Amino acid sequence: MSYLEPSEFVTKMVDAGESKVYMSVKDTVIRAYMAGAVLGLAAMFAITVIVQTGSLLLGSILFPVGFIMLYLMKFDLLTGVFTLVPLAWLDKRPGVTIGQVLRNWGWVFLGNLGGALTVAVIMSFVLTYGYNIDGGAVADKVGHIGESRTLGYKEHGVEGWLTIFMRGMLCNWMVSMGVVGAMISTSATGKIAAMWMPIMLFFYMGFEHSIVNMFLFPFSMIMGGDFTVSDYLLWNELPTVLGNLVGGLVFVALPLYYTHVRTSPDRKISK
Repeated sequence: MSYLEPSEFVTKMVDAGESKVYMSVKDTVIRAYMAGAVLGLAAMFAITVIVQTGSLLLGSILFPVGFIMLYLMKFDLLTGVFTLVPLAWLDKRPGVTIGQVLRNWGWVFLGNLGGALTVAVIMSFVLTYGYNIDGGAVADKVGHIGESRTLGYKEHGVEGWLTIFMRGMLCNWMVSMGVVGAMISTSATGKIAAMWMPIMLFFYMGFEHSIVNMFLFPFSMIMGGDFTVSDYLLWNELPTVLGNLVGGLVFVALPLYYTHVRTSPDRKISK
């Protein structure tokens, strides 16, 4: 594993954030669409493993395969650009404004949503042979996930909403560590090892990831999950997105940037 020093990989994070601001709309949307689709497939794969083996741990160990594939191919998740793009603004890179940051986030959100919805429709069709049979144990499992992680939170009111927000925050704390992990090594094996661990942790702990949920909840509704679009948006997607933003920015991007790029002078101690 060819390890880079923190000052090197954090500078790479800032450079990556700047490059995403300057990326064309076409490339931004294509990369985000593919990321949403690959992550949706990875979620489906992991849930299938859990249903067939009864082991949450095994599903969690295998889920990072999708995350690793999409990052090695330079696709973009909203959770990743939440962490990287603001650093280019903080570093006062030319042309990077708050408006440009929000523009990037908006296109990535739409691209991720499009990819995740596409996989949700395809997988629901495949599992039901064109909606002619029920989807079996896997579809039933996802349907229950959709209900418990919308209506289940709704039962607790404000405290339930804050619980989703905090689970989203914890999620992107770990996911963004995976994004950073892809930058701390110059070898493919080193990148894979560094990405694997935090992604496995977030999945096993049941934290809320806005892009995974863009697949899970529409799929659940297609398969007959008993909740509405407004339940999904208000009692899952919105607080999860906000929590993901805070987790990636406050717990990963800012600490790394302020202690490895904008370092303070050493203390002077009389000897």
